[in-house]
Amino acid sequence: MTSSNAQSLRVRPRVWIGIVIYFAYVVVVFGVQKATGVPYTDLGKSGENLFLGAGLSLIVAAILLAITTTALGWWRPALFDRHRAAHKWPLIAPVVMVVALITNLVATDWGSYDVAFFGASLVLLLVGFTEELTTRGLLLVSLRSRLSEVWVWLLTSALFGLMHLVNAASGQPIGPTLQQVAFAFGAGTIFYILRRVTGSLVWAMVLHGFWDFSTFAVTHGTPGPLAASSGILEITAIILAFIAVAFVIRGADERL
Repeated sequence: MTSSNAQSLRVRPRVWIGIVIYFAYVVVVFGVQKATGVPYTDLGKSGENLFLGAGLSLIVAAILLAITTTALGWWRPALFDRHRAAHKWPLIAPVVMVVALITNLVATDWGSYDVAFFGASLVLLLVGFTEELTTRGLLLVSLRSRLSEVWVWLLTSALFGLMHLVNAASGQPIGPTLQQVAFAFGAGTIFYILRRVTGSLVWAMVLHGFWDFSTFAVTHGTPGPLAASSGILEITAIILAFIAVAFVIRGADERL
């Protein structure tokens, strides 16, 4: 986006704006979840727990993010790049992640679901909209106002991973939380690649939403024998992403 394009936005992007939005999102989601009194480790016990402990915070965050993005006038730069990455082959990383996602769904014990739990699970799809718009949307737009694309990738992915630290404060043991942070950094790289290659954040939102849905679904009830394969595929996708990310950064001309 050229300087004149940046000036045409309602609010000119600044790094501090994206940082404030990022921390505000974390505070809102954590605050709503704590207010419901449902520990992170109890989310899978009932549809009510899942909705109050996770779904409600996502609904509130989605509304506030939509209002914020509209007020800033940032919908276009948040959702679309000016130019797609020159290389298409890095899509192999998101494709492998899709295979892992399908494996999760196949391995899910769907018989353990009741209507209320399934309905609450569908609300989790909102995480793709909220977390992507926060990190690889509004934060990305802000960082592009000052930083090179390599820093944009690194910081949006790292902050996306660190966002999950709040799960420790919600009752998840620190060991699994740190592992979740590391895997989220890798997943964030995959979502960044998907944005750069397709030129749109929308596909990353969709993949992110269904990925979280699938990883939660497979842990409910008794997973099938294919569940372990999904973890191997996820690690493979992340390794491929770290190899490929340089090729989608190279030549990027998205700085504001």
